Amino acid sequence: MTDRGILDTSAVVLLGRLHASDLPEEPVITAVTLAELSVGPLVATTRKERAARQGVLQQAEADFQPLPFDADAARAFGRVAASLRASGRKVQARSYDAMIAATAIATELPLYTVNPDDFTGIEGLDLHSIPHPGQPSRLT
Repeated sequence: MTDRGILDTSAVVLLGRLHASDLPEEPVITAVTLAELSVGPLVATTRKERAARQGVLQQAEADFQPLPFDADAARAFGRVAASLRASGRKVQARSYDAMIAATAIATELPLYTVNPDDFTGIEGLDLHSIPHPGQPSRLT
């Protein structure tokens, strides 16, 4: 069985700097991550930043066929939103993250992120924390 897992947006942005041993054997992304990456170049404040963000977007588009945010993910989003509210977090502030988590739950795939705090309070999510570049890799 292949170790398949979803990379969240933070992992995609830092992908070239992450240790392969911290990633799933078969990484995938969601359409929501692609949407989030699409915003980046449009809100960049400098040409250099815009070019860098456009490069990340184009690389993600070339490397991945994103998982859709479909009816199953929409139903899972309801559970994610309820979990976030129950933990005292605002769903609106975490809308992209909540939709990415819902897709992971709906597809029964683990979610890999450099920012695990973004997913605190989401029940039923198989979350894998990736060390930020420059930090030592975890062994488990």
